[in-house]
Amino acid sequence: MKKFTGWLLAIIVLAAAVVGFHFWQQRPAPLPPAPPVAEAPPPVTEAPPPPQPEPPTHYPLPENPAPAEQAALPALDQSDAMVREALNGLFGKKRLAELLHPQELVRRIVVTVDNLPRQTLAVRLLPTRPVAGAFVTTGQDDELAIAPENAARYAPYVRLAEMADPAQLVALYVRFYPLFQRAYHDLGYPDGDFNDRLVVVIDHLLATPEAAAPRLTQPHVLYQFADARLEAQSAGRKILLRMGNDNAARIKAVLRKLRVLLTAGAQPPQD
Repeated sequence: MKKFTGWLLAIIVLAAAVVGFHFWQQRPAPLPPAPPVAEAPPPVTEAPPPPQPEPPTHYPLPENPAPAEQAALPALDQSDAMVREALNGLFGKKRLAELLHPQELVRRIVVTVDNLPRQTLAVRLLPTRPVAGAFVTTGQDDELAIAPENAARYAPYVRLAEMADPAQLVALYVRFYPLFQRAYHDLGYPDGDFNDRLVVVIDHLLATPEAAAPRLTQPHVLYQFADARLEAQSAGRKILLRMGNDNAARIKAVLRKLRVLLTAGAQPPQD
């Protein structure tokens, strides 16, 4: 199975509930020998709920908290040293060196975020190093499944995601946002905003279904989910499915906090 993407930057899927109203009609029966009763008034139906505002499609970037105190950003291709130094301050130099690729960090993050809702990831461009150890399964044939102990392989990445204060992480993201935006334009979106794409991807990940010890098949070399519904999920959702429900829930909790901060200035579209 494909290797884990590790550092997921990134909050909640907005779900709309559809309510059905049932209308009924009652026919009054005549009471002989009395004259026929008057027609019953039409049944009172429940008033429909007011329309809910549509979710925004554009998410303005949060304000930079200290723009005057910050040095000018380098060009994207010369930004690795500055980005690594800033990340070291949040996560620790040794831990980042063990888990992250040191080159082209911004480009790797941008292309990975963009690919998470798709069916495949560009493995050579992932921002993280491969998960240690072999993929752990249990059972055979129709009982083949992901082993519960496989979740331990993802623990360092989950701890990394939980380590930084969300507000500090978003402030760092805002600080370097021009670099993310440049990389997103270079990826083929000259008119797009990376922050909009990031929020969409976060929402997509938060909609990942839960599956306890998913059953597997191995038609060739790679494993696949036996459940066609799970196998049809995106590359990003499969990452969360493979790491186990507990790890996935912890990653989603981080993403929800980040989403609140990333979308604080968004307004519903006006009529």
